[in-house]
Amino acid sequence: MTAFRAQAFSRSRQVILLAGIACAALVALPAMAADPDAKDKQGSDIVVTAAKLKEAQLNESASATGLDLSLRETPQSISVIDRQRIEDFALTNIADVLDQAVGVNVNRNETDRTDYTSRGFDVTNRQVDGIGVALQGGVQFGDLDTVLYERVDIVRGANAMMTGVGNPSATINYLRKRPTAQFQANVSAQGGSFDMWRIEGDVSGPLNAAGTIRARVIDAHEERGSYLDYNHTNRDVGGVLLAADITPDLTATIGYSAQDNRSRGVIWGALPLVFNDGSRIPYKRSANTGQPWTYWNNLDQTAFGELAWKVGGDWTLRGVFTYHDLKSNARVLYASGGEIGPDPATGEGIQGYSSLFRDRYKQYLVDGYASGSVELFGRRHQLAFGVSSGWAPQTEADADTDATLDYGDIRQLASARFPVPTYGPITREGHLEDHLTRVYGAAHIDFADRLKGVAGFTAIWLDTTGDSYGTDEARSNSKVSPYAGLLFDLTKHLTVYASYTDIFNPQVEVASTGRRLDPARGSSLEAGIKGDWLDGKLYATAAVFRARQSGLATFAGTFDGTNGNGPIGGSFYTGQTTTARGVEAEISGRVTDRWMLGGGITHLHLRDDTGADARLFVPRGTLKVTATYQIPEWHDFKLGANFRYQSAVRGNDDSNGLPIRQGGYATLDLLAGFKIAEHVEASVNIRNVTNVRYLNSVEWGQAFYAAPRSAIGTLRFSY
Repeated sequence: MTAFRAQAFSRSRQVILLAGIACAALVALPAMAADPDAKDKQGSDIVVTAAKLKEAQLNESASATGLDLSLRETPQSISVIDRQRIEDFALTNIADVLDQAVGVNVNRNETDRTDYTSRGFDVTNRQVDGIGVALQGGVQFGDLDTVLYERVDIVRGANAMMTGVGNPSATINYLRKRPTAQFQANVSAQGGSFDMWRIEGDVSGPLNAAGTIRARVIDAHEERGSYLDYNHTNRDVGGVLLAADITPDLTATIGYSAQDNRSRGVIWGALPLVFNDGSRIPYKRSANTGQPWTYWNNLDQTAFGELAWKVGGDWTLRGVFTYHDLKSNARVLYASGGEIGPDPATGEGIQGYSSLFRDRYKQYLVDGYASGSVELFGRRHQLAFGVSSGWAPQTEADADTDATLDYGDIRQLASARFPVPTYGPITREGHLEDHLTRVYGAAHIDFADRLKGVAGFTAIWLDTTGDSYGTDEARSNSKVSPYAGLLFDLTKHLTVYASYTDIFNPQVEVASTGRRLDPARGSSLEAGIKGDWLDGKLYATAAVFRARQSGLATFAGTFDGTNGNGPIGGSFYTGQTTTARGVEAEISGRVTDRWMLGGGITHLHLRDDTGADARLFVPRGTLKVTATYQIPEWHDFKLGANFRYQSAVRGNDDSNGLPIRQGGYATLDLLAGFKIAEHVEASVNIRNVTNVRYLNSVEWGQAFYAAPRSAIGTLRFSY
């Protein structure tokens, strides 16, 4: 087995290397034809990821430290995916965005539940404009639309200062679109494969002559069928924001947004993958264990109010209140092979269990924050500190049926049709409330012309009250997590850095008893080199990292009504010590005024406390490369490609202890677009050009197949 793993490891590295060489050759072709004397026509336009944003917007990020530092000045790995890339590649939901993010793996476990991993661990921290409570796990219910956001920052590694809790994986920070001082409008229409169509609009500008009152209105509607049997989704998204300059130094902003995601014919638990002899069940790519009467509706609403006050010099005070409300309403069907599993001769042995769910998750968040600089010992240093408090109540209710639905020959899944079963009364199964308070601070210290430091801390107090499925979930935890980093400029283009932070992760996963696991604890180290060139228009980084967590939630099984205290179809876990180490490299920016390039490579080792491979569903090697090339004199004709490779994985064993495996695979997406008239552009995107057949994720021992080749056409008006 050790030899086999070594050979597989070697092969994955070879495939990554060969794919990288092929992609490098592909994206290098436009450069050979480029005018060597061409000047950058974008001026201060940015740099890091195919952006038409200003340099201060993209070269600086407070997502990791709370300080307005450039990416090169931040002692952690940060990726930025901006609005231009989102529009170029028709990335209408966040899962598609993160598919392009270096070091992030998207696990589409079901049609309406998705989670993410980075550096081997689950991504549990998600924020909007740097504000968020990381206590509801990393699962995304339904699709999260991108129309509301200007860009997405991904901070890889532990983010102790800005969250205080979580895994050493990544923090995803969504930055809202804001009202603009100048009038602008953007309207687009899309149509594509599987009866997909979408319209969206975004209008922003001043409401008075002085421009002291500004507004922005955003709206989108999408409907799409699916390559999956029965599956169909409608999504409505809307947002309204209003900003007012009360004085020249005091600005108030309020906003409301809603995303209403309605899906039917949904997958819950996904496809059992193997017969009881371990052989793979031969499904069509369209296979769906759901029924036309299954549905999963998610209404996600957010309201916020913000005051920003420039108090003198470069000091700013910022106070934010955020209310978040997610209502989840589902009728779902879970397919299981029971204790024996399906028979390879007859295909029989899969049974279905249906449930109704009525869940609600709320968050009330208050954050006060100050930042600015001070002069000390003849040098200027940046400081930031704040206090935040969040309440996160949630209620869980469900209803089950006594009916057991027999799928018959699972190889003929499309012919299995069941009437809607009769359910018992909907009863409340849980009510929990998390209360998290944080005090945090950070400093960027200018030791010398070439030597800088970043130091900070977060102190947290967490209390949980309530019960879930009959189990008392009360807990009380507190922790102070330090953060320290050093940066040294080797040259005017290159900086080496190192950083350290503690890990404290109050987990939401439960044991088979139904009680939440104790917090995972550990440490995270990162060191690397960063550089920028071409007046900051091209950015690159390479890093090595090591993180160790004790008590990390590790999948142990699925509740089936007889084996523990939890909902049927829900998962239970055990605590495990896990160590991750690896390397990452990324390049992103404007190689020429016509050629944008972004991408990188990640390689991982994951071990448990015995030294054995852990979390085998996480690919050990990934490569992602995105490139666009534009020819202005040809009506802004643009070509682009996105290449993604991941190495072989093994999922958690199915309910009968049989292993699930998937080989390495690569996908290629292409785009082409041009300006057909002033302010009007047309484009087409083709995804999975080579029509690769692969499973979306094997994390839970069941899975469903990813989409085949598809196309999306877009017509966009911008003013």
